[in-house]
Amino acid sequence: MSPPRPLIDRCSCLAVVPAYNEAATVGHVVRDLARLVPQLDVLVIDDGSTDATRAVAESAGARVLRLPFNLGIGGAVQAGFTFAHENGYDYMVLVDGDGQHDPAEIGKLFIAMEGPDGADMICGSRFASHTGYVAPISRRTGIHLFAFLLRLLLRQPVTDPTSGFRLYNGRAIALFARDYPHDYPEVEAVLMLHHHRLTMREVSVQMFQRGGGVSSIGSRKSFYYMVKVLLALFVGLARARSVPEPGGPAPVAAEHGI
Repeated sequence: MSPPRPLIDRCSCLAVVPAYNEAATVGHVVRDLARLVPQLDVLVIDDGSTDATRAVAESAGARVLRLPFNLGIGGAVQAGFTFAHENGYDYMVLVDGDGQHDPAEIGKLFIAMEGPDGADMICGSRFASHTGYVAPISRRTGIHLFAFLLRLLLRQPVTDPTSGFRLYNGRAIALFARDYPHDYPEVEAVLMLHHHRLTMREVSVQMFQRGGGVSSIGSRKSFYYMVKVLLALFVGLARARSVPEPGGPAPVAAEHGI
């Protein structure tokens, strides 16, 4: 009897690459995805870029969804979820357009998704083990604070709540296609999963430093980022929301909930 095919080989999978003025790196990201994980369809979300991001992505072989103006990371990522949901993809993996995420590590996310402890979202963590990744101290402070709060709320290990390197199954895609946090969404999205009784787990991955362009969160913005995300978390805890039965279909977010 032949061994079962890996999950990534037997399901429809989409790689979503949100990009804002990432002409310097997005072509390399798209080509690496095609070379290292050819099973994935690749969609670049051009979030109103003013440089050659769209042209570079298309010349590298990606399909490009161009937003008419800059929505920010939350709006760009939700556009990817909507595309994945409307086109019936079983899984969606989120990959940054700045070259920080290593496409060679995507297999680890799928192995974790398929394993006995699989979840609705698998998050690639820079800090689950000693990977050598070094973040600025101002940003590390926020990451550790968010991880501490989420560990208390979820009662499970959380080490890298701001990582955008994530794999989602159909239930998570359906949820986030309908409602996804904006501004700095990664931390809120973890809490949103928890409130809707979907699950997440982390797997250790190797990441690179930014390959080009400019981060949306510089050192001067780190404190503002931390305060804003904390406020969003506490507001989210107080909001009304739909609560589906565990194992049921992906829920529709409440009108005023997250």
